[in-house]
Amino acid sequence: MKVTSSALDTCESSFTPLVVLELAQDVKEETKEWLKNRIISKKEDGGAQLLFRPLLNKYEKETLENQNLYLVGASKITLLLGAEAMGLVKECNDNTMRAFTYGTRYNFKDFDDDNDDFLTMAECQFIIKHELENLRARDEKMIPGYPQAKLYPGKSLLRRLLTSGIVIQVFPLHDNEALKKLEDTWYTRFTLKYQPIDHIRGYFGETIALYFGFLEYFTVALIPMAVIGLPYYLFVWEDYDKYVIFASFNLIWSTVILEVWKRGCANMTYRWGTLVMKRQFEEPRPGFHGVLGINPVTGRKEPLYPSYKRQLRIYLVSLPFVCLCLYFSLYVMMIYFDMEAWALSLHENSGSEWTSVLLYVPSIIYAIVIEIMNRLYRYAAEFLTSWENHRLESAYQNHLILKVLVFNFLNCFASLFYIAFVLRDMKLLRQSLATLLITSQILNQIMESLLPYWLQRKHHVQVKRKVQALKADIDATLYEQVVLEKEMGTYLGTFDDYLELFLQFGYVSLFSCVYPLAAAFAVLNNFTEVNSDALKMCRVLKRPFSEPSANIGVWQLAFETMSVISVVTNCALIGMSPQVNALFPESKLDLVLIVVAVEHALLALKFVLAFAIPDKPRHIQMKLARLEFESLEALKQQALLALYVWGPVSDFT
Repeated sequence: MKVTSSALDTCESSFTPLVVLELAQDVKEETKEWLKNRIISKKEDGGAQLLFRPLLNKYEKETLENQNLYLVGASKITLLLGAEAMGLVKECNDNTMRAFTYGTRYNFKDFDDDNDDFLTMAECQFIIKHELENLRARDEKMIPGYPQAKLYPGKSLLRRLLTSGIVIQVFPLHDNEALKKLEDTWYTRFTLKYQPIDHIRGYFGETIALYFGFLEYFTVALIPMAVIGLPYYLFVWEDYDKYVIFASFNLIWSTVILEVWKRGCANMTYRWGTLVMKRQFEEPRPGFHGVLGINPVTGRKEPLYPSYKRQLRIYLVSLPFVCLCLYFSLYVMMIYFDMEAWALSLHENSGSEWTSVLLYVPSIIYAIVIEIMNRLYRYAAEFLTSWENHRLESAYQNHLILKVLVFNFLNCFASLFYIAFVLRDMKLLRQSLATLLITSQILNQIMESLLPYWLQRKHHVQVKRKVQALKADIDATLYEQVVLEKEMGTYLGTFDDYLELFLQFGYVSLFSCVYPLAAAFAVLNNFTEVNSDALKMCRVLKRPFSEPSANIGVWQLAFETMSVISVVTNCALIGMSPQVNALFPESKLDLVLIVVAVEHALLALKFVLAFAIPDKPRHIQMKLARLEFESLEALKQQALLALYVWGPVSDFT
């Protein structure tokens, strides 16, 4: 990626476009002029000091559709100063990781005045997004031309423009050359190899790179479970007492892989600089609203909303709604069991091959219904969480994840728990687990990647025909790219991707002693999931803005919680097996006590393993401690210098 180094020339007409800003078709000219001036003005004048121009000039707009599309870029100095303001961490010449500063730029590895690749394109686009989001109102009371769009000092202009419908969307452009290179090393050649995680990070940012890193790691970690589970499936299918060893291995496996992942994650994010990147003070999320007031922490004017009102909305509306949805999910589950009973009775009465196939139909229908319910509930959960009016994006995400995880867990696993511990039908449990796992994987592959890709290909053909028919003397390649990308779907984050892996982890770990083949199906699915997700990111959806991340966040806790639940379920299933029950023909109380004791011992072993394996490797701990020590020493030196220059405070009193 080449970025001009011509100082801070915001009037430059030719630059590398990094971000596209689309306005509504009926936006007034005075609004466009005001927005342009705020974007290109200098920082001291309240601007973003970025480069800005329309996609089409006046003549081209008359020839083509009147697209209100604008290209945004930045000079090299603006990007470097933005990297310093955001605290981006880069590797120094002494191999340490430090926050970038423009004054010490020559101390950083690979920095050169002629090197425009010091910052990745993802970082450059993230900086531009940060500058646009930090365009704040000064003396304006409203957006020019829109008196209903009120402003107040400190209000984010971009957020007001988006919520008012003046700005339709803001998205980063793909770099076609870099994207082609990434695709060639990632998913276009179907070979068994590791993903280019560092290249994915350079193109899409740390959050998406961590997801693909976790997907790859989880897939490789599933292979031992698949290899061990296959002979159990083939040779000891009904001997549940022999699954004790397999279930114990499952426990150790689930604990070790999650702890080892944290170590590998720390290695990656330290190398990328996000592990030592200081978290900035969170701004209010775009949808947050309330009475205008003064934030006691920042001193800035912003909406204020009483916490008790939010709590009332959560406990009086959201919580009852979630409980109602859970009840509805259980009601649908009972309908599924009625269908199972009907199919079984039909098969017993006729005994034909057709009715034997019919036995699987209720599970397939139920699996499809589960996927539909999960998606519908997701929309309701997003609406409710937004209505709760959380101030911070992190609080919004935590409440949304909690709502969705609770419903998805019950919706996907309640029937399996009911079969296992109420009906105690191990044959039906195996059949239901296999059907739910395989059907959900097929549906996800179709809905997430294949169908959107097919629709996108059709739209791409239409755009190409339209561009080829143009007679205007324009940069048709850029025009085609922007028009095509603006119609692509928006990537909504890694939430759904992690949720899919979370549910898969549950299918593999919760009932492993009943269906040890689950891990093998998960491995097969994930090999194709890597390619379908890569296709989705590169060709189906808009390029998302990069987001720095130090770990997979709350999903780590979700996976660890699932592994704890799996200990309880596997111990209970083994305790219920006929072989184990035969060892205690007279006293079932002794059996229960032994199963509970074994379960507690395994949980204790699990927590000992989690404690014994450090979250960060020793060399990373040493580097972090060294950075903290140097920071403290620098603060001491500043304090001593101030004391030397100004003297003791008592001299002024």
